[in-house]
Amino acid sequence: MTVIRLTRMGRKKRPFYRIVVTDSRKRRDGGWIESIGYYNPLTDPATVKFDEERLNYWLGVGAKMSDRVKKITGK
Repeated sequence: MTVIRLTRMGRKKRPFYRIVVTDSRKRRDGGWIESIGYYNPLTDPATVKFDEERLNYWLGVGAKMSDRVKKITGK
């Protein structure tokens, strides 16, 4: 199954996340199909940028969103 979730980037104690589309069987930071945005919790306020058109496309073809991505994107 295809899932939309966060993958961790950045260095130790300075997390930065990409919003990616991946196979649910892959590891958190394993390979992904498409990167559709990013999330930076360290800025004030937290920075969230994503391609809403691509997000809607993946949801339309049956991808599921993780709980955190739902909360971040407001969908």
